[in-house]
Amino acid sequence: MREHRFDRKPLLTKREKEVFELLVQDKTTREIAEELFISEKTVRNHISNSIQKLGVKGRSQAIVELLRMGELKL
Repeated sequence: MREHRFDRKPLLTKREKEVFELLVQDKTTREIAEELFISEKTVRNHISNSIQKLGVKGRSQAIVELLRMGELKL
């Protein structure tokens, strides 16, 4: 009999998760962009994409949902 192993694919990309890890540290969009060496627009795009994937209405709800799912730690 063959064993089936189901590895859960992460909902967010590595970069999206990095952005939210910095958001929970109370970093601004500008600070996140500087730390990750990306533009502020790219940071906003990562946040927007994550919000859409999670089906929530804003950054705060996204953070709450990611914490609930165990995707982020405080």
